[in-house]
Amino acid sequence: MSHRILLLGAPGAGKGTQSKLLADAYGIDHVTTGDALRANKDMETEYGTPRSFMEAGELVPDPVVNEIVKVALEEADGFVLDGYPRNLSQAEYLSEITDLDAVIFLDVSEEELVGRLAGRRMDPETGEIYHVEYDWPEDEAVQERLVQRADDEEDTVRERLRVYRENTEPVISHFRDRGDLVEVDGEAPPEEVFERLKAVIEG
Repeated sequence: MSHRILLLGAPGAGKGTQSKLLADAYGIDHVTTGDALRANKDMETEYGTPRSFMEAGELVPDPVVNEIVKVALEEADGFVLDGYPRNLSQAEYLSEITDLDAVIFLDVSEEELVGRLAGRRMDPETGEIYHVEYDWPEDEAVQERLVQRADDEEDTVRERLRVYRENTEPVISHFRDRGDLVEVDGEAPPEEVFERLKAVIEG
């Protein structure tokens, strides 16, 4: 059976990690908006191609994103969708084009999210991401060259979370009102969260 899973959660909630684990476990596609846009950047829509917006540094408008996601889902034999829908109109569109087997919200407190995001450090040479608390490299040379990206600084993180809440609260409400939403505590270790997700999906 191919599963159709939607994973919701704030930046830092662990959506990317859990989506990859679920995709591997069930042999389904991990569909992210960014990947779908990059894979179809020259797809013609009545609003233009995604490339035309991306190269201008503009946000790709909802109707274009919607069409790209629709194609990605149609081509997938089962999927875990991560990073879409980002607002209510996208959520309503998604409900029209597919029947989801599971809609799961990874619930993580704001302070935990800030700690996870503001604690990230990047190795400018390799692009690897580390964390001051959970995943610090043993190599001292690597430790010394790690940097904090501007969008991981605490003030920026709090602003990103505020914008996320403003846009995505209506998405959470949309699926909750439909009786589809299951909330999973995302603050446990990743392997525990993964087991909880599987229990919901296989429920």
